[in-house]
Amino acid sequence: MEALGIWNYWGVVLLMMIGLYTVIARDHLVKKLIGLGIFQVAVILFYVSMGKVTGGTAPIIPEGADGSEVYSNPLPHVLMLTAIVVGVATLAVGLALVIRIREAYGTVEEDELQRQNRAGS
Repeated sequence: MEALGIWNYWGVVLLMMIGLYTVIARDHLVKKLIGLGIFQVAVILFYVSMGKVTGGTAPIIPEGADGSEVYSNPLPHVLMLTAIVVGVATLAVGLALVIRIREAYGTVEEDELQRQNRAGS
């Protein structure tokens, strides 16, 4: 029964494996970028899950507090906000590169790109 209590970690592992499989097994560049996005979501979910403290409150200490409260650390959540912004920007650059590759080579399939590069060398 203990394994059911950590369902979010099972979700993280499932999302990581789906993302990793998509990046490795697919030849289409857009599908690879989608796989990277899924993998990134798994990492963000993992960090947010690790930062959650049961019964924890915001780390704002009111006057006259006796110090017995449990506080959540906001640092993992703030870092993940930064990771989301960087991930979106990286995805945008990756999609822009895919567009340029499509314009230059006429395809976004990795095996076809390699075939064209070997033939052109």
